[in-house]
Amino acid sequence: MARRAAARTAPATAAEAAAAVAMPARKRSRRKTPVDLDRVIHERVRLGIVSALASARSLSFNELKDLLDITDGNLSVHARRLEDAGFVACDKAFVDRVPRTEFRLTAAGRKALDEYLGHMEALIRRVREG
Repeated sequence: MARRAAARTAPATAAEAAAAVAMPARKRSRRKTPVDLDRVIHERVRLGIVSALASARSLSFNELKDLLDITDGNLSVHARRLEDAGFVACDKAFVDRVPRTEFRLTAAGRKALDEYLGHMEALIRRVREG
């Protein structure tokens, strides 16, 4: 009898089984876990970029680089990842014939940061409550 019940609840096709496995954990379960953290924002440098931009209207490439104490290449790679995710907008211009790159947090980036911080706060509360 148990086998029949299990067979009825199992996905009918391989595609359905793959979709169930690929479904984010937050959709399978109401309780978020550390695994559910937004991987784009969770990385240390990207979290620094998003946090810095959340407190400023915009920051130049050099301002971010100095603030985070990282290399040009490191900032470029992480900023591109955030830009590809739609969390950061990058505006390039010339000021007195000198290239100037400005970054700003998008609405999607602010929402993602708020969700990330809420998730972290929930995890901290759970750890403290034991």
